Amino acid sequence: MMCTPSGYLRCCSEIEFCRGRLIPEDLDEKIELSKSQGAVPFLVSCMSGTTVQGVFDPLDHIADICDKHKLWMHVDACWGGSVLFSKKHRHLMKGVDRANSVAWNPHKMLVAGLQCSALLLKDTTNLLKQCHSANATYLFQQDKFYDVNLDIGDKSVQCSRKVDCLKLWLMWKAVGSMGLEERVDKAFIHARYLVEQMKKREGFQLLSMPEFVNVCFWFIPPSLRGKEGTEDYQEKLAKVAPVIKERMMKQGTMMVGYQPLGNKVNFFRVTVFSPLLSQKDMDFFLDEIERLGKDL
Repeated sequence: MMCTPSGYLRCCSEIEFCRGRLIPEDLDEKIELSKSQGAVPFLVSCMSGTTVQGVFDPLDHIADICDKHKLWMHVDACWGGSVLFSKKHRHLMKGVDRANSVAWNPHKMLVAGLQCSALLLKDTTNLLKQCHSANATYLFQQDKFYDVNLDIGDKSVQCSRKVDCLKLWLMWKAVGSMGLEERVDKAFIHARYLVEQMKKREGFQLLSMPEFVNVCFWFIPPSLRGKEGTEDYQEKLAKVAPVIKERMMKQGTMMVGYQPLGNKVNFFRVTVFSPLLSQKDMDFFLDEIERLGKDL
């Protein structure tokens, strides 16, 4: 993000469209360009697990650029941050320790109770209180008999919000670090299984090979197979996912989202992370997509 004479805008870099990953070299060029135009860059916002394709930005390289230009580095790890629990997959967030701030939602991949969000700061100067404290005289009086630092309400964006960390703490105590690691690893195993099975079945076409547990794909019904070069192919393909989604909802068998992306017409996006899922569920998912779309 950059602050310019005209306001606040996203200008981190050109996006590597096919994957949605930030390109460090381009970021550096855009920062230099904005400075030459009189803008004042102050923040770079990175992604660890994008919403659609589950892509991770190269944090170490971005941190080098932030150090060079003395910019605040923020990592939106709301979706992907939980990979840090996995020894096998935590490399996806290599360099996150160099960030100034990190956002993380344990209620997503770890399935903590809604809502459970965390904002982690490297700063130790009580920054949240400096930014959000209202200093209301009827709340959080400073002359109490106990340590007033325990009054965290005046440091929060939402004063009366419930204590999210308690939900994470209780879950962590219940299943342990190994249990949380197993949840992450199991999600990757299921996603990889789903992809491998799609490759064996006619009609499933991946948007790209997944880096995370987001599996994006088209289902090509029999009537469209082999007709990729026809003039109205994309128009017809765009209508497939909405019809299958309507059928699965009306029959009550599944709930799977679909969407377009840039010049890519509607495709399904399934995120595999629930610890209750099994390989049998993955097979059912594929069978059901085929059953609901075979006559299209």
